Amino acid sequence: YRGHNAPESHKLRVFTSGQKRRLTPAIKRQMRRRSAVEPVIGYLKSEHRMERNYFAGEQGDAVNAVLAAAGYNFSLLLRWFRQLLCLLAALLFPFQSRPMRYLPA
Repeated sequence: YRGHNAPESHKLRVFTSGQKRRLTPAIKRQMRRRSAVEPVIGYLKSEHRMERNYFAGEQGDAVNAVLAAAGYNFSLLLRWFRQLLCLLAALLFPFQSRPMRYLPA
């Protein structure tokens, strides 16, 4: 909460994506980084079970985030290995990818 009665420790500066004034180059860089990270967070929530946290406490939150990130990285590795395997198969067996034609007897 950042209302008028908030304590000093909770008063934060919030920057929105259409803001023009009081933006330094560092803040602009952070905004671009945030816009690059937010789709990944949405993907983690929908595909890697991060929408519901079953672990308790602050350590549980951290463990949940680390496990979701590990699952995301593992899926990226699997995709990379699949592409590598397809490339190697195409190089080793160049004529196997064509469909075989059967001649009528």
